[in-house]
Amino acid sequence: MQTSLVEPHRSSRDGSAADTILRSCVHCGFCSATCPTYQISGNELDSPRGRIYLIKQLLEGQAAGETARYHLDRCLSCRNCETTCPSGVRYSHLLDIGRRALAQQQPRRWPQRLLYWMLRRLLPWQRGLAWGVTLARPLRRFLPSTIRAALPPAQRPLPAAMIATPAVTEPTAPPPVATAARRMLLLTSCGQQAVTPATNAAATRLLAKLGITLETVATAGCCGALSHHLEAEDEARRLARRNIDAWLPLLDSGAEALLITASGCGTQVREYPQLLAEDSDYLPRAERIAAATRDLLEVVSVEAQDRIQPCGDQLPVAIHTPCSLQHGQSLGGRIEPLLEAAGYQLLPVADSHLCCGSAGPYSLLQPTLAGALRQRKLSALEAHQPVLIVTANVGCQMHLQSGTERPVRHWVELLEGAVV
Repeated sequence: MQTSLVEPHRSSRDGSAADTILRSCVHCGFCSATCPTYQISGNELDSPRGRIYLIKQLLEGQAAGETARYHLDRCLSCRNCETTCPSGVRYSHLLDIGRRALAQQQPRRWPQRLLYWMLRRLLPWQRGLAWGVTLARPLRRFLPSTIRAALPPAQRPLPAAMIATPAVTEPTAPPPVATAARRMLLLTSCGQQAVTPATNAAATRLLAKLGITLETVATAGCCGALSHHLEAEDEARRLARRNIDAWLPLLDSGAEALLITASGCGTQVREYPQLLAEDSDYLPRAERIAAATRDLLEVVSVEAQDRIQPCGDQLPVAIHTPCSLQHGQSLGGRIEPLLEAAGYQLLPVADSHLCCGSAGPYSLLQPTLAGALRQRKLSALEAHQPVLIVTANVGCQMHLQSGTERPVRHWVELLEGAVV
């Protein structure tokens, strides 16, 4: 793609990166075939290729309008298009650049800026979010439709019949004693700890069986993903620096990894080097943090592979792999062998690569599209009548659960009992 960027974009770091990305695009349109929003609307401007043209026009000096903002806002940042692009276009990075340039050229109106600010304050506030959700549930039918659609039901313990637990037929040998205490840091995730606390509890118990102690990082806060999604890049960098300062001394004291059970948070933390690329002081530290970050799936896949008992009684389960796991961290296909080893029957799910519509705060800001994507995803997940649905990210879990009566849980809740 030929480009002719104008100043100040041509000489800026963002502009240089955007120019390289734009020139790598060959207009093939393969991205449209895997773009969730294009498949719903059929509008070329709701496809990655269409949005690339909008960003190109913006950086080449054409006046930004509400059309550009409308279609850039409707992108989920799911990165599915990147996995099918034959030219390796870094679309998600280009989208971030385009949104920043648009915000500078044409700031949002104050009601939307206020909404974004409120979401950045409220959603990462664990105690406030937990209180708010608890108070809102009894008043559900009186709430605005957008909030009502996003409000998940209270999380209840899974019935024993849904959880794999090995039958004890004879005394088993005690697990081998670790020669040295192993310790990992647990990033609790703001929303997850508030509304789905069973995830971290199950992860802590499972890893304890493997001789690994999880230490909750109480001094750190939000990973910065919400700020990044809501056009507050400076705030996201500030949060990243604060977290790095809190985590590095703990890693230096003997913790072997930073463990994350919410794949959306894991994707954000792994991209701290990109976020802090212009900060020469923090960039080396960000790279250390990214290198030490592990999704729970990575640890369990290695540490528990010989410790899983087939005891799920072939309970039918549908797996939803979040975009942040399969596209953001390239860990797709790792949940399935664990649950198969535990004895669950894994049902086929059509179009498993497509986004469910959660995408961080997207379901609150784009409720119509998010609702359509959720219904499409649930139709695929429930096509073969699973007893429950499993996922790996709290946002997806809450979003899907608000549209179905079937339990939607984190995969670790099912696996915990099968590890001996």
